[in-house]
This record gives sequence, C-alpha cells and structure tokens, in this order.
Amino acid sequence: MGTSAESEIRISRPRLVTSAVFVLLLTLPLSAWGEDEQSIAALRRMGKAFASIAEKTSPAVVGIRATRTARPDSSLRERSRGEEGPTEEDLFEYFFRRRTPRRYQQPEPREVAQGSGFLVTADGFILTNNHLVGEAQEIAVQLGDGRKFTGKLIGTDPETDVAVVRITAENLPYVELADSDKLEVGEWVIAIGNPLGLSHTVTAGIVSAKGRQGMGVSYYEDFIQTDAAINFGNSGGPLLNLDAQAVGINTAIIGPGGNIGIGLAIPISMAKGVYEQLKESGKVVRGYLGVEIDNLEAGMGEFFGATNGKGAVVMKVRADSPAAKAGIRADDIIVEVEGEPVATAYDLMNRIAMRKPGSKVHLVILREGERRNLTLTLDTRPQDEEVAGAGTVKTENPLGLSVQALTRDMADRLGYEDTTGVVVREVEAGSPADENGIEPGMLILEVNREPVRSVRQFNQAVAKAKDKGKILLRIRSEDWTKLVLIPLASP
Repeated sequence: MGTSAESEIRISRPRLVTSAVFVLLLTLPLSAWGEDEQSIAALRRMGKAFASIAEKTSPAVVGIRATRTARPDSSLRERSRGEEGPTEEDLFEYFFRRRTPRRYQQPEPREVAQGSGFLVTADGFILTNNHLVGEAQEIAVQLGDGRKFTGKLIGTDPETDVAVVRITAENLPYVELADSDKLEVGEWVIAIGNPLGLSHTVTAGIVSAKGRQGMGVSYYEDFIQTDAAINFGNSGGPLLNLDAQAVGINTAIIGPGGNIGIGLAIPISMAKGVYEQLKESGKVVRGYLGVEIDNLEAGMGEFFGATNGKGAVVMKVRADSPAAKAGIRADDIIVEVEGEPVATAYDLMNRIAMRKPGSKVHLVILREGERRNLTLTLDTRPQDEEVAGAGTVKTENPLGLSVQALTRDMADRLGYEDTTGVVVREVEAGSPADENGIEPGMLILEVNREPVRSVRQFNQAVAKAKDKGKILLRIRSEDWTKLVLIPLASP
C-alpha cells in the first residue's frame, strides 16, 4: 500500500507540474493577444471617432481665395519664436502662397492668398481670419461639394484677427460653436483646412496649452496651442473637439517654416463675441477702463503687498476715465474681475475688451496689501487707444514708415531692455525713411530731440515737425545709436 501510494504520488506530481506548465503556456499568449486586441479595438474606435467628426464637419469647411492689390513695401519678415514675432502683414505673406497673374502689362500687381474658413450658419455666414481677407478686393469661396461663390466681407477685427464673410445661399452645412473656456489641456482636437491648396485636409493632435499671450500675432491674444499639424493655408479653418464643435480658429504657426507641432488658434469664446458684433453692425466696440498696465513680474509682489504674484499693475490712470472716476491709482494691482482672478496684464486687457461699453464691472484691487472692492461702468475704447504691454498701431506719415509700441517682451528679444521708444514696423520702398537707411526693427528714441515713448507721442511729434520741413530722429539698433536728419516735402 505504502509503496503503491508513494508510487502514485510520484507519478501524479510530475503530471500536475506538466499540466500547470501547459496551462501557463496556453494562458500567457492568449492573455497577451487579448490585450493587443483590446488596444487595437481602442485605436479603431478612436479612428472611427475622427472619421465621424471629419465626415460631419468637412462639408462646412470652405476654401477661401482672397485677392488684393500688391503694396510695394518692406516689412518685418517671419522669424522663429525667440526672434521678432510675425506682424499682421507678414501673416498674409507667410501663410499663403503669393503669385501674380500671368498677364502682359498688368497695371496693378495682384496678391492672391489661399486659406480656409468655416460656415457657422445655414444661411452663409463664415468665420475666418482678418489677415486673409481684411484687405481683399475680391473673395472667392469654394464649398466642399465644389460649388463656388463670391464672398462678401461683412466685417473684420484686426485686433483679434477675426473676420466674417458671407455667401448667398441657403440650407448650408455649418459647424456648431463650443464653449472653449471648458477646453482642457491634453484634450484631443482636430484641424481641418486647405494647407498648400490641399482641400479638406484633416489632422489631429491635442491641446498643448491655453492662454498663450504676447505672441505678436494680434493685439488681443489668448491662443489655444495645439500640436495638430497646421501649415500654410490652414489659417481660418476650424479647430474641433470630439463633439465635432469648433473650439478655435486656426491662425498661426510658430517656427522657422511649416508645421513643427506648435500651432495657435483663436479661442471660439473670444471669436464669438467679435462675430456677433461684426454680424450686427460690421464693427467691434470694446469696453474701456482707462489704465496703462503691466505684468506683476516674479519677485515684485512683495513690494506691492501681493502674496501670490498675480495680477496687473496699474502704471498710469487716464484722466476722466472710468478707472479715475472709481478711484483707481497708479501702483494699484487689479487682481479680480467679476470674481475671477486676474493672472496677467494681457488677461485683464482681454476681459475688459470683450465687455461692451456701458457694462458695470466689479473689480478687486490691492493697494499696499489691502483688498478693495470697486464697481465701475466701462466707457467706449478709443480707436487709437494704446494699452501698455501690447499692440500694434499703424500710422501714416511723411516719413513712409509705421511704428508700434515697444513691449517688454519685444524689448527683451530685440535687446532694448534699458530704454524706451517706438519700434519701426514697416518701411515703404522708396520712402524718405527707406532712402535714409531706416529698417524694420530699429528703435526711434527721439523726434526733433523730444523723447517718444508711445505711438501717440510719435505721431504728435512728426505732425509738429512737418512745419519745419525736416525731422531729426535719434535711432537705435542693437549695436549702435545715431542721428538721422530727413528732409520733408513741403506741405
């Protein structure tokens, strides 16, 4: 018995081990294969989701061909981020292919830009970019089904780079607008447009960042950054969420040229208010607080009693402005608007500008570390108003150049940290400024020995100099400072 049982045990143990190994060998590959199947199924579902979004929204994405008279001037060229940023004029040239029609003795050279847009109503209203259609004499719109229309420019807003075009048609497909404020970093997004003329190209990526400001693309900036591939011609097309709703208008790319995974889109929450005003009246009016502001840089907070280092520092209060009437003073820090914290000067600019004149606004300020609550009524922002820390203002003057305010970010990039002045933005070919060697990127410190610290001061000084028949400029470049005397034509 003992021997028999022992033998039985000896035999059963190897069998048990063999069976266990066999089961393990069968189970492991099946388990791994099952996991692969699940992963592949998940990828298939994601691909189907992208395909569904593209199928639903592509018919509402349009190709735009904008034609305008060419202007023989020189302007700041697009460079990579870390150098001087793109201007509105650069964007027109940089994003879209320029070509002159092959016609013998063309009296006026023509520039043709190709970009994108998307229908937002069934009766033909289209959202796109100002830098595409803002100065166009002719706008041609092509739908996904091949139909072509002549577009009518309803209105533009250069300060956000938003434009509205309309075509005459009914029962058109359109894209619904989302609440981009709810968008989160890391979410999947899809871009649709016409890069390099390749109609209805679909790319996918994620939201890389929100609230990108100070990029030098437009006056009011709160960009969505995405790594969805965006190239020349995508500009004006929609950035979509997984609900097939537009969360942004693709506007710019950052880099040396072409897609490197850093694209910028205007958030729909900003564009929506602009669209509604342009649709209603063809123009945009903005709320006006009446302060010059700057960012509260790291380490500054302790001097103002601000513990978290966030907010917008008031540098100057304009006389008779809503801010002055409410008792706001220089060195106050605006930390809240309508109960929402203010992070930067750009943040405050955007939020005030998006409110209509006559709106009552509740602010919280810090004064010497003490919180104070204020309520004021916004005025209408003057057209030539300059808000410290941002913006470009075009000017026309006998010098043949335009200038913009020197921002802190621009000063850092151009090497002008320790001075003030206005930066030359564009110089017309053959103009007095061009003939005297003035180039985009130079800094004008003085006009007729009077310091200029803003576009407005520059304009006033130039206007005053007309009577003298000549103008003396103190110009600074990165490596030198010199005086330039320019004769002016008799008025």
